Amino acid sequence: MKLSVRPRAQPEVNLTSLIDVVLLLLIFFMVSTSFVKKSQIAIRLPQADSASIVAEPPVQIDIMITETGTYLINNRELINNRPATIRNALQKVSAGNNKVPLTISADANAKHQHVVTAMDVAGRLGFTQITIATVNDPVE
Repeated sequence: MKLSVRPRAQPEVNLTSLIDVVLLLLIFFMVSTSFVKKSQIAIRLPQADSASIVAEPPVQIDIMITETGTYLINNRELINNRPATIRNALQKVSAGNNKVPLTISADANAKHQHVVTAMDVAGRLGFTQITIATVNDPVE
């Protein structure tokens, strides 16, 4: 028995429908895309003269006195409680501006002498807006 081998037919891919779909998508995207011409404004931005950062003086200076007589100026503890140290710290924090409001708050068990010392040093430096912070006890 003689079997003959038939040549296999190569499969054919019909690309016509694929090309139609791609062209339709291209037309859809071209039509739906909006071409907006944005107006441009020429702006000349200012430039800083110097690159250094200028430290701004604080808006308010807070002096806190603990029960043991430790002074904290703007939440930074001083190395000792001598008037000269307090004066130097106030001058450094205020940058020489004695118009800045100054608030003194002390612990209830702090000695009055520590509060008076802080007020005396601030007064000698020329601070005129000195406030003493108090706490109202709630009425029972």
